[in-house]
Amino acid sequence: MTTQATPAAVPSETDPDAAAPLFRRVDASLAERARDLLERLTTEERIAMLHQAMPAVPRLGVAEYRTGCEALHGAAWLGTATVFPQPVGLAATWDPDLIERVGEVAATEVRAKRAENPLVSLNVWAPVVNTLRHPGWGRNEEGYSEDPHVTALCGTAYSQGLRGRHPRVWKTVPALKHFLGYDNETDRSVTDSEMSLRTLHEEELPAFRGAIEAGVAGGMMLAYNRVNGSPAHTQPELVAEARSWADGSLAVVSDAGAPTFLVTTQRAQPDHVHAAAALVTSGLDSFTDNDADAAPTISYVTEALERGLLTAADADRAVLRLLELRLRTGEFDGDADPYATITVADIDQPASRELARESVARSVVVLRNAAGVLPLAEPARIAVVGPLADAVLTDWYAGTPPYSVGIAAGLAARYPKAAVEVATGADTVALRALSNGRYLRADQTGAVVEAAAEAATDDTRFDVVDWGDGILSLRSAASGRLLTGGAWPVRADADRIGGWVVQESFRRHVHADGTWSLLHLGSGRWLRVMRDSGLVAAEAVTVDQAERFAARVVVSGAQAVADAAAAADLVVVAVGNDPHLAGRETEDRPHLYLPASAVAVWRAAREANDRAVLAIVSSYPYILGDGVRDAETVVWSSHGGQELGNGLADVLSGDAEPTGRLAQSWPATPEQAGDLFDYDTLRQGATYRHQADAPAFAFGHGLTYGAVSYGEVTVTDAAAPAPAPTHAHPGFAPRAGDALVRASVRVRNNGERAAEELVQLYALPEGMPIPTPRRLLVAFDRVRLEPGEERVVDLAFAVDRLAVWDDDARVAGAVDDWLHAGALRVQPGVYRLHAGSSAWDLPVSTAFEVTAG
Repeated sequence: MTTQATPAAVPSETDPDAAAPLFRRVDASLAERARDLLERLTTEERIAMLHQAMPAVPRLGVAEYRTGCEALHGAAWLGTATVFPQPVGLAATWDPDLIERVGEVAATEVRAKRAENPLVSLNVWAPVVNTLRHPGWGRNEEGYSEDPHVTALCGTAYSQGLRGRHPRVWKTVPALKHFLGYDNETDRSVTDSEMSLRTLHEEELPAFRGAIEAGVAGGMMLAYNRVNGSPAHTQPELVAEARSWADGSLAVVSDAGAPTFLVTTQRAQPDHVHAAAALVTSGLDSFTDNDADAAPTISYVTEALERGLLTAADADRAVLRLLELRLRTGEFDGDADPYATITVADIDQPASRELARESVARSVVVLRNAAGVLPLAEPARIAVVGPLADAVLTDWYAGTPPYSVGIAAGLAARYPKAAVEVATGADTVALRALSNGRYLRADQTGAVVEAAAEAATDDTRFDVVDWGDGILSLRSAASGRLLTGGAWPVRADADRIGGWVVQESFRRHVHADGTWSLLHLGSGRWLRVMRDSGLVAAEAVTVDQAERFAARVVVSGAQAVADAAAAADLVVVAVGNDPHLAGRETEDRPHLYLPASAVAVWRAAREANDRAVLAIVSSYPYILGDGVRDAETVVWSSHGGQELGNGLADVLSGDAEPTGRLAQSWPATPEQAGDLFDYDTLRQGATYRHQADAPAFAFGHGLTYGAVSYGEVTVTDAAAPAPAPTHAHPGFAPRAGDALVRASVRVRNNGERAAEELVQLYALPEGMPIPTPRRLLVAFDRVRLEPGEERVVDLAFAVDRLAVWDDDARVAGAVDDWLHAGALRVQPGVYRLHAGSSAWDLPVSTAFEVTAG
C-alpha cells in the first residue's frame, strides 16, 4: 500500500522564497507547514515516523530524528552539563522564577549538545509531574510535591524555561511524564492504579494540566501502569482530556518498551499488531520500543493498516503531531531559527554555575534549630563526618557535572582559616580469604583484585561504606576506586555507584564464626576466590560456595567520627542516600526510616560534641527514629548537584537566609504515609491534605534565622457565590473571569536578622456534605522582612480552588463518557482561611462563606 509523494518544489529564480516548500516557510502557520510536509511523505515514510528513531528523507532534506532527550534537572546522558538540584529540591525553593531559569539553562545546554551531535533530540522528556503522594516511591526525587497544584506550578515553570519565550520557536519541546497514576516501581508495568473519579480530578489531572494549558508543554509520555484496570497507554478518554487543555497539538510518546509490554506482561492485547492499532487509536503518536530498531514497529503498524485495524487517517493524525513537534523547534527554519547560534561554548557558563549555587542555597530547608547552632559562629575547627561528608552524588537522570563541590569543600572555602577534618564513618578493613590464607588486594589501577598478599599492607585496605539495610560499597585504598562485580574477574576501578543495574553494591553475610561472605547485588552471585590464581569473581551461586573472609578492622569508622567530632568546635554530620541504591527507578524504598548506619554516625558525633548539625542529603523524606528523633539541629537538601557544598555552606553560615520550605511532608510513622499501592489519599488520610495527625515535619515547613510572627488575616469580602460546576481543574493562577477571594495577612519579624517568610494560606472547610481535604493550600507569597519590620501580605485565589468532585453534578454540553460523569463543584458553606508558616503551623484565621450560586 503506497501513496504517491508530492514532489519537492523547485526554487524560482525570480522569487526563491515564494517557491520554497511550505513546510520551510516561517510565515505559514504550524498546521499548514505540518500538513504540507505530511503530504510530501509516502505511506511508508509516514509509518516510519511513528517510531522514536525517525529515518531521514533525503529527497526532502529531512534529517534523521530521535524523540526524547532526558533533562530532568539539567541536560542528562550527554556528557558534561550543569547539574542542578533534584526536582524535589527545586520545589523546596517555592520559586517559579528560579525554576524557569534552571529550565532555560537546561534547554540551552541541550541545544548546545545538538550543535555537536544532530541526533540529540530537542524533544525533552521532562518534567516529571506525578504527585509525590507517598515517600516510598523509588523515583521520589524526580517529582516536585505531594500537592498537585504545587506540582503543576513547578512543572509549568520548568517547562516554560525549557520552551523558552520566543513567540514562534521553542528552544526545546517538553514532554510531561508519566501520564497517569504512576507512583510505584514494584511491578510497575502490571500494577493497577485504582482511582476514583475524585482522585483523578482532584489529585492527578491538575498536576498535568498546568503546563499544557499554559502552552509550554508540547508533549506527554504515558505511564507503564494500568489505571482502573486498563493500561494507561490505551486509555483514549484520558489522552483526549489532556489534549483538550492545549491550544495546539500535544505529541504523545510511549515509555520505553511499553508497546511490547501491552502483549508480554500486561497481556492486554493478543499480539503486537493489535497492540499497535490500540495504541494509535488511543492517541499514541510515537513508539519508544526496541531501542533504535524501528523495523518491528513499522511491521506491526503496516499490518494493522492492511488488516483494517487502523486507518490511514489514524496514522496521519499521529504523524502530524510529531511533525508539528519538530517544526516547533525551528528544525526547518534555516537562518530564521533564533537559537541556531548556540554552540558547545554555551555549556558550563559562569552564570550557570552561579545559578546552580543559588538553586542549592534556596532549596536547603532548616528543619530544626533548637540549640541555636545556626547560623554558624566563626569556627576554628570543623569536623565533617558521614558518607556524604565530601561526596557529591548524582542520580540516574543527572548529567555529568563539570566539577563538584562537596560539603567539606564548601565549608573549607567559606571558612579558609578553619581546620576542616573529614571522617566518612567507613570502617577500613583488611580481608583475608580462608581458602588460601592470603589478603585481598588491588593494584593502583584497580584492574586486578586478588587474594594474594601474605600480610595486611596499604594495598589490602578497603573502606566499607554501609548505606543501610545491609548494602555496602567497598573502596580500595590502592586504586581509590570502588570494587565492582560488573567485570570478570572482579575489579576495583569504578569511579562511582551507578548504572541501570548497579555493579558496585554488595551485601555482607556474617557467619557464626564472624567471617564474611559478600553477595554481589548486581548479579545475585557471591564472591569466590579462584583456585591457584587468587583472582576474585562474582560467580558462586550459594553462600556455601562463597569465599569466607576473615575481616580485620584496621581503622574504626565510628571511632574516627568520634575523634574528629571531639576535636572540633562544630561537627556537621552528612548522611543520606546514594540515589542509585534502595530507592530509584525500578526499585521502591524498603522502608522510610533513616538507616541505622546513618543513625550510628550521628550518635557517635553527637555524643562527642553537642554542637552538631545533622545534614541530611537525600532524594526523599525520612522518618527520624530512635537515636536521631530528638536531634536538635537538622537541615535537609536534595542531591544538589555540582554546587551542593557551596550552596549548603551559604545557608549554614548565614550568608544566605534559609528560604527552603518542604513541598513534601516528612511522616512521623510509616502508617502516616499510607499504602504505596493505594492511590486514594482521602481514604488513607495521606498527604498533608488529609492527615489527621501532625507529621514530623509538615508540608510548607522550614525555619528562618529571624523570628516571624503572624498578626491577623482578613478578607476583603466575607462571602462569594459558588461558581457553576466545571471540568476545568483550577490551579494557582486564576483564569480570566474567575471570582477571586482576596485575603491580607499581617506578619512581623521580631528577630535581629532579616528573614524571608513564605506566607501560606490554607482553606479548612467546616462540615461539608461531601468530605473535603482537612486543609488545602490556596495561595502563598514570599516576603522579605528586615529586623523589626511589619508588613501586610496580599494574597488571592479563585473560588474554584475550593471545588471537590461531585458524582451527581453535571456540566452542560460536557463530553459524555466515564471520565466526565460528575463535575468539580464548590460546596456552599463556611470555610476558615488559616495563615501561617506550614500546613500545621497556622496561628491566625478568619471565616469566609461561599453562598449558593
